[in-house]
Amino acid sequence: MKVVSTILFLIVMQATAQPILTSEKTAVAKTLDEWHKAAAIANFDLYFSLMTTDGVFIGTDPTENWQNKDFKAFARPFFDKGKAWNFTAIQRNIYFSKDMKTAYFDELLDTQMKICRGSGILQKHKGLWKIAHYVLSIAIPNEKTDEIVKIKADFDNIIIQNSKKL
Repeated sequence: MKVVSTILFLIVMQATAQPILTSEKTAVAKTLDEWHKAAAIANFDLYFSLMTTDGVFIGTDPTENWQNKDFKAFARPFFDKGKAWNFTAIQRNIYFSKDMKTAYFDELLDTQMKICRGSGILQKHKGLWKIAHYVLSIAIPNEKTDEIVKIKADFDNIIIQNSKKL
């Protein structure tokens, strides 16, 4: 009898958890979509309100590891001109920590750089999901890797040499 009641309890818990999980995934997706849209319409305040105050943005260039304050300074001129960047998710996966206070995601994006990949972490703050860490990378087909490595070799070698001096 105890086994049957435990199984029933687990079934009920799983059935109850599914709508919550779906609801949270929808909320995370909405935050990410609003964030991308805010950049597309150059709404600086909305864009940065969707990030944590200590949020980090890692760009496609190896020198781009932007802490929030520096990212704001970098981004401000783009937003002030009325044209930042335009990313639209074409595929997205969302995962959660066990306590449902942290979300992890990866997404494929349609951008002016063609397909890129975004990934990152959102944290729940006062009931709202905020982007704490975002990584943007240009997606390169495997068969084009050698070509791309040749293109970026000189630039990368300078960064590698400078990093060894640290």
